[in-house]
Amino acid sequence: MRFLSLQSHVAYGYVGNRAATFPLQRLGHEVWAVNTVEFSNHTGYGAWRGRAASAEQVGEIVQGIEALGQFARCDGLLTGYVGDAALATVILDTARRVRAANPRALWCCDPVLGDIDTGIYVKPGIDVFFREHAIPAADIVTPNHFELEHLTGRRISTLDEALEAARTLLGGPLSGPKLALITSLRRADAPVDLIEMVAVTHEAAWRVATPLIGFPIAPNGTGDAVAALFTAHWIAGNDVADALGKAASSIFAVLEITLAMGERELQLVAAQERLVAPPRRFTAEKL
Repeated sequence: MRFLSLQSHVAYGYVGNRAATFPLQRLGHEVWAVNTVEFSNHTGYGAWRGRAASAEQVGEIVQGIEALGQFARCDGLLTGYVGDAALATVILDTARRVRAANPRALWCCDPVLGDIDTGIYVKPGIDVFFREHAIPAADIVTPNHFELEHLTGRRISTLDEALEAARTLLGGPLSGPKLALITSLRRADAPVDLIEMVAVTHEAAWRVATPLIGFPIAPNGTGDAVAALFTAHWIAGNDVADALGKAASSIFAVLEITLAMGERELQLVAAQERLVAPPRRFTAEKL
């Protein structure tokens, strides 16, 4: 398969395109990575160098790929961190162009806003762009727990609350995303030593749980990798449960290696064999 990926880039570490591209390539897929920012490292370190790409630059790169006639071969569009609200128009326009060339292409929108332990870490207005424009136009949306609460204005403590909130992102049955994937759910009515991912459609929902790995500082980029892996597996097999189980198994294997090596950044290269063939398999259950 072939993916167009508009996400952030860091020279050091693995978030955004750096977290999504290698796993997809290791699974045998082509990725056309367009970087929305060029940073030395992700912002979780508190200090970084670099800058956001201009909307004009990102748009020109996208149009250059389109001019090669490649959009007709694009199976999926991945979008994530948006460094500047000016990029909003470019992202929406890119989705329209890809779909015009290949109506079967799916858009996975990762509404990167923040996390439970950091709060919001994007510029003002980015959340409005995701809530009012990007999410209603996407096919798949992949918020983490914090982002789901922020986007829906709801506190989520139970599985039922999570399912209800996720379905508000789906909109009506004839418009809006086909599926919402909660990439990290931490609810009060679940064992404290587990972390869950939940996939929700209008008709059904699936849950997979993996052991919670205790890091001194949790690695960034897991959501970016999961969104890419899930999308690829879902497009390949059209099976939500299978895609959810495979994505969870792969990221758990990467996190195990990362902890064993004592690293703060996802060890995607060191764990590449386990990324493709995880030693421990987790199965998603239908709720």
